[in-house]
Amino acid sequence: MNRLKGAMTALITPFRDGKVDEAKYGELIERQIEHGIDVVVPVGTTGESATLSHDEHKRCIEIAVEVCKGSDTKVMAGAGSNSTQEAIDLARFAEKAGADAILSVSPYYNKPTQEGIYQHYRAIAEAIDIPVLLYNVPGRTGVDIKPETLFRLFDEVENIYGIKEATGSIERCVEILAKRPDLYVISGDDSINYPIIANGGMGVISVAANLVPDRISMLVHAGLAGQFDTAKMINDELFDLNKTLFIESNPIPIKAAMYLAGLLDTLEYRLPLVPPSPKNMERIEEVLKRYEVV
Repeated sequence: MNRLKGAMTALITPFRDGKVDEAKYGELIERQIEHGIDVVVPVGTTGESATLSHDEHKRCIEIAVEVCKGSDTKVMAGAGSNSTQEAIDLARFAEKAGADAILSVSPYYNKPTQEGIYQHYRAIAEAIDIPVLLYNVPGRTGVDIKPETLFRLFDEVENIYGIKEATGSIERCVEILAKRPDLYVISGDDSINYPIIANGGMGVISVAANLVPDRISMLVHAGLAGQFDTAKMINDELFDLNKTLFIESNPIPIKAAMYLAGLLDTLEYRLPLVPPSPKNMERIEEVLKRYEVV
């Protein structure tokens, strides 16, 4: 099993006139490849998957696979849902389309028990052969994948190999790796990318990498090579940017930053997401002056 790791980008989804801008999407993925990103992650939270139709969701996966074909960059497709059957359908589609792995967010809104979470993920993983990375972001989903449930899934289900941790808790990451050192912990919070890698994490799924893939790639590759001084220096340099990219709900600020940097031709979101307030737009513009976007 090819357990994906390294510098990974949680891709935004560009829109034009209310529709997915497929040409721009392909260009953005090509830029990720050029700047040394190991894995692109289409249609996660940052990709506004909650407001994409199933057809749009699947098309974004197809585009990512098409663009990455022949390169060293892999595709980890967002394929989560609060409906187990829908999640299985997306996972099977991703596998058939050629994705290298899936990222599966914990089932949101209906607030299952830990047993329900276990059964949910087991059913998804057993429906496909490619690797499965769990995604724990209780601040959005309203449910936490407890360590005991994670360990049970890792121990019992062959293709569940790790977790994207977005609890913001370093203690949680320490606990996981202390008890299951072979389990891959992937940072889901750019502000603490370096601490997680230094503790044994195997990579990041980054929002900031949409804007500065070169810096995220350097940070992660240095950290995984044990060059912790370099990794910490880059993480520190990016601190103000990372904080600014979350002054409103993700992906509102990152899309605004990409538009201001000339990476997007249009600044469009799907309702209920809207552009940043004028005050926050000024804050984003001001912080961008301190970073080189290539």
